Amino acid sequence: MHPVLAEDRARLTELLRSVSELAGRELAAVDARPAARLGPAPEPQPLPAEGTGTEGALARFAERWSPGFSGSSGPRYLGFVTGGATPAALTADWLTAVYDQNVGSGIGSSAAALERETLAWLRELFGLSVAHSGAFVTGATMSNTVGLAIGREWLGEQRNVSVSDDGVAALGPVTVLSGAPHSSIGKATSVLGLGRASLRRVPLLPGNREAVDVAALADALERMDGRPAIVVANAGTVDTVDFDDLRAIAALKERHSFWLHVDGAFGAFAALLPSHSHLTDGLDAADSVCLDLHKWFNVPYDSAVVFTRRQDLQVRVFHNSSPYLGPPSLPDPDFLHLTPENSRRLRALTAWFSLVAYGRDGHREIVARNTGLARRLGDALIGVPHLRLLAPVRLNTVCFTLADDPTPDRVQAAARAIAATGDVFVTPTVYGHVPALRAAFSNWRTTQPDMERALMAITDATAPVS
Repeated sequence: MHPVLAEDRARLTELLRSVSELAGRELAAVDARPAARLGPAPEPQPLPAEGTGTEGALARFAERWSPGFSGSSGPRYLGFVTGGATPAALTADWLTAVYDQNVGSGIGSSAAALERETLAWLRELFGLSVAHSGAFVTGATMSNTVGLAIGREWLGEQRNVSVSDDGVAALGPVTVLSGAPHSSIGKATSVLGLGRASLRRVPLLPGNREAVDVAALADALERMDGRPAIVVANAGTVDTVDFDDLRAIAALKERHSFWLHVDGAFGAFAALLPSHSHLTDGLDAADSVCLDLHKWFNVPYDSAVVFTRRQDLQVRVFHNSSPYLGPPSLPDPDFLHLTPENSRRLRALTAWFSLVAYGRDGHREIVARNTGLARRLGDALIGVPHLRLLAPVRLNTVCFTLADDPTPDRVQAAARAIAATGDVFVTPTVYGHVPALRAAFSNWRTTQPDMERALMAITDATAPVS
């Protein structure tokens, strides 16, 4: 054994204590860490010829790289839709690395059974029925990709061909219909060989909405002349968290042939709130569902889930034929037969810990608090003369812009000015052809004082120079 590695092994408990102390200091100061770091990164250094050991690596990291990391796990990082890591989730993430289980196969470990239990709990949390089976994947992009891959196989089933055996060319032209799809849907169509051109946008409801016009969707399906399609519905759009009418879309299946995939990456968390659960009515009717856990569920990156009603088609797409792996056996095939990965990190452990530690009520409180803070920020921005709220605050995202001449350059400059304060981070977007900014509340740490500090930073950084 290499002498430095042997020394690390002998001192492992001591080294882990040092890491724990560093982590403890960083977590204690996470609220004060700047929400964004705009300065230059350290200059690259050559590959070390001789190792320093873990202690030396820890010291070098703390000196060179840690100071430049953003406060993305902190309470005022409102960019994208970024959660944090609750104490339970962080504990589980450390243990995930300690046990280092490969959950591709269920042979020789109970880890796969833990993932199945966690999936059953999540299914109940979001109001899905036992008809839906699930699997953990890396994030919403992979969840959407897997869901559409199963939908692609369903299209083949309707046309009496096997895409998994014969390739996507056997399908002929494919149509994917959606109102305001997330960018990952286009990426998924490219990865799956359907082509980005297969994605056709359906008109949205009037009034600057992001929800699909169900009547227009019905017309688009009618024009398919009986050919099966894939429909991607949204349970929470990116810019304004608008919701498609899932129940009405599902009802269209009585007259038209289509695979219904629902992208509920973070919007599906509305199901936890009695005041908002009507927005996810019909989610259970979906053929496949995307849920992203490293967003509003506040587990560390990376973690998401895909659910589907057609596990048999999922196995047909992703099964791995090898004598040492064994054949997939329904209804509980090994997870390597359900996702693109053979080797799989035990992502379920962070979700399991979170559900045991905080239960349904704890996660409902996070969603309710974030939703209330977003609403209050939106209400406050209405009273800021040089800013303009662009859409109602439906859940946890506030979409706003400059009241005067919101050009792309001026809005980008505003985003940089806000980030430069270190107090808050928001991300730019375009909503209704208007360059805009969006603040998304999804961190368990965020409280009323954080919202007020963010409001002050946004207001001051975007104020016109007199």
